[in-house]
Amino acid sequence: MNTSNKNFYDLPKYIQISELLIRDIGSGRLIDGERLPPERVLANTLNVTVTTLRKSLKVLAEKGMLKQVQGSGNYVCHGAKDDSVYAMFRLELLKGGGLPSAKFIDIKQVVKPPNIPSFGTSNIATRMRRIRYLDETIIGLEEIWLDFDEGVVKKNQVSDSLYHYYRTRLGFWITHAEDRVSIRPLPDWTPNDFSLCAGTITGFIERFSWTKKTKPIEYSKTWYDTNNAHYVQRLK
Repeated sequence: MNTSNKNFYDLPKYIQISELLIRDIGSGRLIDGERLPPERVLANTLNVTVTTLRKSLKVLAEKGMLKQVQGSGNYVCHGAKDDSVYAMFRLELLKGGGLPSAKFIDIKQVVKPPNIPSFGTSNIATRMRRIRYLDETIIGLEEIWLDFDEGVVKKNQVSDSLYHYYRTRLGFWITHAEDRVSIRPLPDWTPNDFSLCAGTITGFIERFSWTKKTKPIEYSKTWYDTNNAHYVQRLK
């Protein structure tokens, strides 16, 4: 598993690894009560140092997703509340899990066009377009609109997780979202290096995202390649 990301500003390595393990637990690839491999073996598999791995495992233990037994090992615990960086990212590889990453195509501040739903309080928004990956597999295209009154996204600071960026750089947190899943043709701005051609009918997600405010502050469209990924919503 290669955990390298695509952007200038990346999440710390230990967070990348903890997010990967959290998604593997959520997808069932790591089952409840399963003992993880010895730390040196797991660190070698994930291509990180034992020190970095232990920081990652500590994050999982603090979330109640891992039980650390001295002299015995690390054991998976299901059922804990998932408040991870990618807790709202619903796409997974067909085999389950996968570490999300992204490559931005462009980030612009623009006047909201009439062909997108109403959201936020400003007539201006930051529009972000990017290719999404799980591990090293291209799985989707995103067009994300953030209301300008919530802050400005700066390309030289943003990471693979926009929600992490919102929390650490803009000072707000997405508390809930509404997804509408259907199919839709890929947009005309689909880049040549995407896995499908513009106009191809594929999976589509329309999302509205809220903070504690009444109106949604973010609107997004995601086209995902159903040959490589599927949408998963787990009810707890």
